[in-house]
Amino acid sequence: MLEKLPESVGHALINQRAGMENVLYNELFRHRNTARMDLTSKAFVFNGRLPMRFTADGDGASPPLSWAGVPREAESLALIVEDADSPTPHPLVHAIVVGLPAGSGSLEEASLNSAHPSAHPDVAGVEIGRNSFFQQAWLPPDPPRAHGEHRYVFQLYALRAGTPFSEVPGRREFIAAILERAVAVGCLIGTYERSERAPSDREVAETPVVGIPVVGLMA
Repeated sequence: MLEKLPESVGHALINQRAGMENVLYNELFRHRNTARMDLTSKAFVFNGRLPMRFTADGDGASPPLSWAGVPREAESLALIVEDADSPTPHPLVHAIVVGLPAGSGSLEEASLNSAHPSAHPDVAGVEIGRNSFFQQAWLPPDPPRAHGEHRYVFQLYALRAGTPFSEVPGRREFIAAILERAVAVGCLIGTYERSERAPSDREVAETPVVGIPVVGLMA
């Protein structure tokens, strides 16, 4: 995925980011004020670094989440995880989960299936939607090298009764449901960054003196 992009591309796209303003959480609040819930994780703190085991550099398991403050009128809960700093027009979706019982209070570690080779097996009872790579799975964070820190925004929504989700909802369907049915939201941000890799002696020897200018990659 994005971790396979060359560092030169990461440098070239350093200022191209989807933007926190385009995350669903902020889009909802542009439409109307919504009650807040507490969303936390025993694996990382708000704005803290995601442990490597939850990324494409590790096992790729989904992190544990806990929440409180679900309104009584909520019929179900839904989760979306977006990368606010992906070099894409819209935030990259790493996970969509729908149909969580309103009375539940947590998702354990590795509750979401993943296409990562080292990931844990599927967990029954979790309804997973489609991520940005059209996989019905958790997409472990995999920012490009040299692109800087990425913010992964975990958003839990309490939903009142309404039109059921399709069998495998994507971002567009998810947003429409949230804007119509959300009665409360919780938000938790975890960060991850890949440092620049030192080139090998062979790579240094094979690098031409005159290369493609960075501005050319951004045109």
